[in-house]
This record gives sequence, C-alpha cells and structure tokens, in this order.
Amino acid sequence: MSNTPEPYGRSFDQPLADRARALGRELVRVHQWLRSELARIRDEIATDNHVDADQLMPLQAHCVAFCEALTRHHTSEDTVTFPALAAQLPELTPVLEQLSHDHQLVEGILRRLRELLTTVTASTIEAVRGEIDGLSAIMESHFRWEERKLTDVLDALVTEQAVDDLFGLAPPTDG
Repeated sequence: MSNTPEPYGRSFDQPLADRARALGRELVRVHQWLRSELARIRDEIATDNHVDADQLMPLQAHCVAFCEALTRHHTSEDTVTFPALAAQLPELTPVLEQLSHDHQLVEGILRRLRELLTTVTASTIEAVRGEIDGLSAIMESHFRWEERKLTDVLDALVTEQAVDDLFGLAPPTDG
C-alpha cells in the first residue's frame, strides 16, 4: 500500500488520504447548500407580502426546516468534527472555540426567528425579514472564516466518521 504525504507531516494510506482530502470539499458543499437555501428564503420573503395564512405556511415550513438543518450542522460540528480536529491538532483549539461561540450566537438568532415564525402575520413579516437579513450576513461571514480556517485541516483529518456525522447533513449529490 502506498502512503501519501499530507499536511502537518503526516502520511496516510491512499484510500484514507483520498477520503480525508474530500472532507474539506464536503464542508464547502454543505455550506453552499445552506447558503442557497437561505438565499431562497430571502427571495421568497422579499418578493411576496404573504398577506394571508395560506401564503405564510410554505414560508414558515421552509424557514423552520432551514433552522433545523443549520442547527443540526452546527451541533455536529461542535460535538463530532471539532473534538476530532482538536484531538489531532490541539493548536486549533482557539479557532474551534471561536467557531463554537459563533454557533451559539447563530442559535440565538434562530431561536428568535422560530419564535417570530410561530406567530408571523402580514403585519409582522418585516421582523422576520430583518432576522433573515441579519442571519444571512452573519452566516456568510461565519462560513467564509470557517472555510478559510478549516478546509485544509479537514483534508488532513484522520477519522472514520461519516460525512453526515461530521457536518450534520449530507450535501446534495451532483447529478
């Protein structure tokens, strides 16, 4: 079996190295999917006044599903991915702690959004728009920083965890 040199002076068996290299790309793919879903929600809410309950229900369902997916993604990172990275690369601990702190801040926004969605009406839709806009700005900044800090180190991570366990959801398949 051939060994492949990896970052941080490690050498892995080729199949494991190929799988590890894919983890950074998978993180970016998951983030791209979350970005696209949030953009769809922003488009839905920006182009429609949602004046009655029948119009609000699909938006509510889409927003709640997005909130659950984002929470699942961050929970998986905090409980599976970050501990695995910290165990292999303890020097990353400050970065991982900052990312976990960001996740807590985002969860506060998601909590407010969920509360607004339970009672949203045509007269309160602006508050939902404001939370969605704020979430969009924060998530874009968070995703970019996380990708800059973690894509390469994820490619060097040695783990047998499934991608879904590491990132909280499986990214869409191409095709």
